[in-house]
Amino acid sequence: MTEAPVIGVLALQGDVREHLVALAAADAVARPVRRPEELAEVDGLVIPGGESTTISKLAVLFGVMEPLRARVRDGLPVYGTCAGMIMLADKILDPRSGQETIGGIDMIVRRNAFGRQNESFEAAVEVRGVEGDPVEGVFIRAPWVESVGAGAEVLAEHGGHIVAVRQGNALATSFHPELTGDHRVHALFVEMVRANRAADS
Repeated sequence: MTEAPVIGVLALQGDVREHLVALAAADAVARPVRRPEELAEVDGLVIPGGESTTISKLAVLFGVMEPLRARVRDGLPVYGTCAGMIMLADKILDPRSGQETIGGIDMIVRRNAFGRQNESFEAAVEVRGVEGDPVEGVFIRAPWVESVGAGAEVLAEHGGHIVAVRQGNALATSFHPELTGDHRVHALFVEMVRANRAADS
């Protein structure tokens, strides 16, 4: 087996610890990333849920927004959950004032589309590329994808709305698989990182 990939979790806000646990369970070396020098040392990056406007502003404050955009453009594997999905969208339908995205996936995302915090729910989601039973998706003030461009592949839908997308080395889900103890989506991402590292070597 090849050496475990090093995958960071953007640790500015949100459920960072849960992603670190899920990545470790999927045979990656997981570490928090807050600064450009930490970003430079990882083979892939997870952008967790939280509040997308806050993550955007903190990323600028900590000086990681521009290096992150550059690395994503250069093909760094990234996986965004919930707010992380919003961060990876090329366009947000209803952005807050001053909100920026990293981009990387040709999709238009609607913030909080599934409702408020008290309307959070769990649902079984069939995700293309994840074998076995459906993934248990936890939707918390979750976005959905209004539309995707030609380069983006829809991996899952729920209630007629797109909730998982992949474009090249970028993966995004509306839901939080890190909160369920089912690490198959993280394992899919770890395999993306392994494949990218193998292609680069």
